[in-house]
Amino acid sequence: MRKVTLLLSDGTKFHGESFGYERPVAGEVVFNTAMMGYPESLTDPSYAGQMLVMTYPLVGNYGVPPFTTGEHGMCEFFESERIHVSALIVGDYSEAYSHWHAQESLGEWLKREQIPAITGVDTRELTKVLREHGVMMGKLIFDDEPDNIPEATYEGVNFVEQVSCKEVLRYNQGAEKKVVLVDCGVKNNIIRCLTSRGVEVIRVPWDYDFNELEFDGLFLANGPGDPNTCVKAVENIRKFLQPEETRPCMGICMGNQLLSKAAGATVYKLKYGHRSHNQPVRKVGTNICYVTTQNHGYAVDSNTLPADWEPLYINMNDGSNEGIRHKTKPWFSAQFHPEACSGPVDTESMFDEFVNLLNK
Repeated sequence: MRKVTLLLSDGTKFHGESFGYERPVAGEVVFNTAMMGYPESLTDPSYAGQMLVMTYPLVGNYGVPPFTTGEHGMCEFFESERIHVSALIVGDYSEAYSHWHAQESLGEWLKREQIPAITGVDTRELTKVLREHGVMMGKLIFDDEPDNIPEATYEGVNFVEQVSCKEVLRYNQGAEKKVVLVDCGVKNNIIRCLTSRGVEVIRVPWDYDFNELEFDGLFLANGPGDPNTCVKAVENIRKFLQPEETRPCMGICMGNQLLSKAAGATVYKLKYGHRSHNQPVRKVGTNICYVTTQNHGYAVDSNTLPADWEPLYINMNDGSNEGIRHKTKPWFSAQFHPEACSGPVDTESMFDEFVNLLNK
């Protein structure tokens, strides 16, 4: 395998070997502490523009499942139709895999989708660097092509526009209740969680003015990058949040941030984000704590919420906002992923709460 160097923007270097597609690449370097779920993570649109470090040392040992189409024409075992990470960085890639449902190796999949990957990196030391410094830009450079150096930017780029659908799509047509889903980079399992509860999902592009449609509830999906670049989406959500409006609204991840911005709050960038399957979250006003799956680099400043809004969940590690709700309207959101694919499903009942509100 060809020798590759990961060069961070502060000059730190990590050396390893290529096991993916062989081309230099650049992006924002982030880490995820999950022990499993790499097929779902790699196809999560929220990772667009990012080079993903897996802190769990062994990656690839159960291969990659087939790209089969399930209900409503969505991939059965993936969160979108393609890999979205810019590159994958692991400690120990397992070329030999074993799983009854595996169709190909992780390396074969990455090569087929033209995604570079590096193994042999001390990912725990790399994670320490990222925790101390914060996320930073990085470059994968092939040692035998030292002058072929890629460039990339992350700050200020509207990655939501790149991963959102381009036209209106409908799922479970004919259902009694209709939900508009603003696609900022939605995961397939969010759509599955809604359709399995008997509603029709009207999936619209991130900047689509959905207010002219007929629907019973509004759903704001997850997505990559900086929510401050999604001005059009915030404007459309703000149109919806009128005093006379009684239809329910729910947001997840980027949806939490966009709902907060539409309400009047501000959003800031976390030092190294939350990307894992084990983030502890407490529901405000209770001693109930949930274990959640998360993937985000920005957070809502709870201190900037208007008087008629309040925090709904709080992160038990760093005290950051994990969701908001309106004090009188059926509008609420979560910064974590209740659909948790992959990860714990402690909070999936939030979908039941949202769908029940449609029937009131």
